[in-house]
Amino acid sequence: MPSHSIAVIGGGPAGLMAAETLAAAGACVDLYDAMPSVGRKFLLAGRGGLNLTHGEPLPAFLSRYREQAPWVASWLADFGPQALRDWAHGLGVDTFVGTSGRVFPAGMKAAPLLRTWLQRLRAQGVRIHARHRWTGWDESGQLRFSTPAGETHVQADAVILALGGGSWSRLGSDGAWAPLLAGKGVDVMPLQPANCGFHADWSAHFQEHHAGEPLKSIAAHVLDTAAPDAAAPDTHAPWQRGEIMLTRDGLEGGLVYALSAGLRQALDRTGEAVLALDLLPDREAAWVAGQVLYPRGAKSWSSHLRSRLNLHGAKAGLLRECLGKEDYADPARLAAAIKQLPVRLNGIRPMDEAISTAGGVRSQAMDERLMLRALPGVFCAGEMLDWDAPTGGYLLTACFAAGRAAARGALAWLH
Repeated sequence: MPSHSIAVIGGGPAGLMAAETLAAAGACVDLYDAMPSVGRKFLLAGRGGLNLTHGEPLPAFLSRYREQAPWVASWLADFGPQALRDWAHGLGVDTFVGTSGRVFPAGMKAAPLLRTWLQRLRAQGVRIHARHRWTGWDESGQLRFSTPAGETHVQADAVILALGGGSWSRLGSDGAWAPLLAGKGVDVMPLQPANCGFHADWSAHFQEHHAGEPLKSIAAHVLDTAAPDAAAPDTHAPWQRGEIMLTRDGLEGGLVYALSAGLRQALDRTGEAVLALDLLPDREAAWVAGQVLYPRGAKSWSSHLRSRLNLHGAKAGLLRECLGKEDYADPARLAAAIKQLPVRLNGIRPMDEAISTAGGVRSQAMDERLMLRALPGVFCAGEMLDWDAPTGGYLLTACFAAGRAAARGALAWLH
């Protein structure tokens, strides 16, 4: 007979991994989810190709978690990128490393992996309770759930909360847990959008001609507008390469998501963020300047840039959009802008449109086992913790690892 009854609340990757870890150790596990089925955000994330993790070296991998890297590293020490791939192989799902270094299941989809995983969890004795929305605790400390049959109360020896962040509310991640925990004295940072788009004040002409077009083969970083010379390169913010999608009201895409934390922080400080773009990252600044200064004769600047630099379309449109007439007509300034074009952003897309969220339960509110200091026996895992990372497999890997870490912490506390 299992010696402990543990409730896992939340059926995403962190909650499912916690349930598996607990069941494998002999615990009696009940998993609760507010939605009609578990793993809904996980399935949606896999529609375009499930990016499980990333194949880059671990030091570079850990750097993606920025200031929370030491905290996340403690979870990944036990279940890192390779362990995640091995786990998937154990489910009969082979993985491969794409050209970008991202790791995908062989079939690219999340559904086969989730289906096999749920079969294994049920075989381990995990009981899954759908349409059970957690609403806090009653006066005796029992868990309260709202269900189609009415409210029900549950007693558990330990609880693992894996309730997600505040994005994609239609899939269950609505952040409703934050005031419940804050009301119990848990230190919770306000949730904010992460891996999301940003607003820019484009002209009507630019919107009409370039919205929906990609900027390919570029590099970017966030300019420190508080620096004495904001136009000078910021040596503390290395250039990152990738692609950006131009939208009617701003920017989207993987490169924007990778830099979203810095952009968000700049907006919080000053109400404006400046993204510097290198439109020709494979060319040296001196070469670009030489081509711009090459006599253009009767050619327009647009024709000149196209013929000498192959700069046209969305890149040329953005260059003209972001530069004043005087700067665009000055060859030296124009050449400098091609290598570092300041794109001013003045807002952020709504949280419910974001791929993930930042903020959540702070590390100081938990012990090394991911147990809440204010609520002994209650552990937290996944995106509801105060960390964030760019897309590229980093989000999922840390969610899996945090679920496993919280489960191991609960077992250690119970024993």
